[in-house]
Amino acid sequence: MTAGPLRSRVQNVTDRTSNPFGLRPPFDRSDPGDRAAVFGYGDANADFHVIGDYPGIHGGETTGVPFTEIEAGRAVQSVVRELDFASGPRDAPDLENCVLSYMYMCTLPAGRTPTDAEYADLERFFDAELRAINAHVLLPVGARATDHVLRTYTTQRRRVDLDMASLHARDIRGRGFMVVPIREPGEWADGDRETIVSTLEELLASDYRQTKGVATTVG
Repeated sequence: MTAGPLRSRVQNVTDRTSNPFGLRPPFDRSDPGDRAAVFGYGDANADFHVIGDYPGIHGGETTGVPFTEIEAGRAVQSVVRELDFASGPRDAPDLENCVLSYMYMCTLPAGRTPTDAEYADLERFFDAELRAINAHVLLPVGARATDHVLRTYTTQRRRVDLDMASLHARDIRGRGFMVVPIREPGEWADGDRETIVSTLEELLASDYRQTKGVATTVG
């Protein structure tokens, strides 16, 4: 399956909260009791897109919902809730103006991380979903997601060091998207949670939609 037909197909289905574009995992390597994949979840017309790495480190292997079950996922979801993007059950939240997804959606046996080749295999699915949602603000969580988003969806990667302590909650504007990286929750230092919340509150109070399609420098 090529990226073009996949992107065309996903744009036609936008009325579901879980896996709104009807994607199917290309394989199933999950442990018994786990979902084969943890698909995108939330408001398919959202302005804010939170992008995690893979289910094994950000959660959802049994719930099927990104950023659930484990401490790292719950920390990210707590930020989303404080911004009033989420309400309702922790394992199946109601989301408004926010969507959650992973770069690598498939679940793997316990303790195994995706290889570079496996990330590459699923990149077209992630890309199709991201472009179908077409959010204004991308919120990559952790170094790998931040590196990929900056390389693929902005022209700014060569201009910044991948130091998540300094990139955390920083406004980076590229072509078509505003990127606000989030440091891996397990590495949050004092004040990191408050900083990302306040940055996004300020963004919500601004005319952030005017940045869509505008090429700017690192903010």
